[in-house]
Amino acid sequence: MTTRRTFIKTAYAVAITSTASRPSVGVGQAQQVPNSSGTEAAKLKAPPGACDCHHHIYDAARFPPLKTGGTFTPNARVAEYRLLQRRIGTTRNVVVTPLPYVTDNRVTLDAIAQLGNAARGVAVIHPATTDAELKVLADRGIRGIRFSLTVPEDAVTSIDMIESLSKRVDALGWHVQLNVPADQIVAAEGLWNRLPSVMVFDHMGHVPQPVGLRHPVFGVIRRLVDKGRTWVKLSVTGDNTADGPPGYADITRVAQAYARAAPERMVWGSNWPHPTEAKKPDDAILFDLLSNWAPDEATRNRILVQNPEELYGFPKLA
Repeated sequence: MTTRRTFIKTAYAVAITSTASRPSVGVGQAQQVPNSSGTEAAKLKAPPGACDCHHHIYDAARFPPLKTGGTFTPNARVAEYRLLQRRIGTTRNVVVTPLPYVTDNRVTLDAIAQLGNAARGVAVIHPATTDAELKVLADRGIRGIRFSLTVPEDAVTSIDMIESLSKRVDALGWHVQLNVPADQIVAAEGLWNRLPSVMVFDHMGHVPQPVGLRHPVFGVIRRLVDKGRTWVKLSVTGDNTADGPPGYADITRVAQAYARAAPERMVWGSNWPHPTEAKKPDDAILFDLLSNWAPDEATRNRILVQNPEELYGFPKLA
């Protein structure tokens, strides 16, 4: 006999497939987007189901931040993010709870609900978070937890929380997302090798420039990737490039090295609304960088479509 819960789950899966395979209105149009420079559409044509695997939503009017400071970004609600989707052509997305909300994930859960079944989320939690609370997060689209330690005075979690929380979320099939400075990644190599859950390194592991690929962080992450449980987000931030636009030559060398070595463990993220950058980048240029990072169309499709399906549980497109 079909239970009510089974019926709801089946209907939800059908809705996800329908939404993910339907392109957004106005995809590929020139578009002014808050927190992004330029207006031209991306030159790279996004494949159906292309996923932006890293962005944030801020909504102070409906969800006041628990922590005030410079990283709170105005004009970064769901309505503004939809403009970015139209400009670059992505249709799936992963919302990451930003620092000012500490462990209040309501803004992310609300964004997932607004964006529909083509959205997933990454939450921030503490050891005091109960199993019941984790189940609610899972039911509402959360697929991982994030530790953001790049600015210690702003951090709302700590490295000593990672191992125990990794064990808890592994039981849910979630991953641990790590926004950690390069030197700290290197120093904690033993920890990463002990974690039971899947790991995702934000922003290419913050490989510093101009050292680039010569920095030991690249080797640490590559060894972890080779073990099959570690992923890397190919995304540009102000601290992992010195060359900057339009070619981003330094971080391009890093992205190409990752993509060549393990395309099956790479995903792409816009990092919109670029909370740590006073001068906002051109998101169309950032998306177009994928043409150089992964020149082969099949590899790009893997990074944009198939890999997010595996990592975040999106339904596979036919």
